[in-house]
Amino acid sequence: MTVLVADDDASVRSLFRLVLSGAGYEVVDAANGREAAQIIHSRKVDLLITDLVMPEQEGIETILALRRSNVALKIVAVSGAFEGRYLNAAASLGADATLLKPVSPADLLSTVSRVLAA
Repeated sequence: MTVLVADDDASVRSLFRLVLSGAGYEVVDAANGREAAQIIHSRKVDLLITDLVMPEQEGIETILALRRSNVALKIVAVSGAFEGRYLNAAASLGADATLLKPVSPADLLSTVSRVLAA
């Protein structure tokens, strides 16, 4: 299974890559939603984990665009901005699950496993 991590914070991308690849997932990453969309349209991705507040293209905008064009893609939204207030909006607009930052490795793995199994 291939997981794409979109986050403008390189340390978050690195941590998620370490945790997910250690669990056997293939991990690719992007620094913003625009990069994530380009990757999704150029290769098979099973799950997108996207931050909601990023430069270039926000996570909410990315979720909306992907839901219009690729409904089979699973999406997990993550955010710590504004105490996670954007997470409810992300869920109502098409995210399959949400996680409040900071995300523990155990929560990340259980959420990814649950979403991919659904």
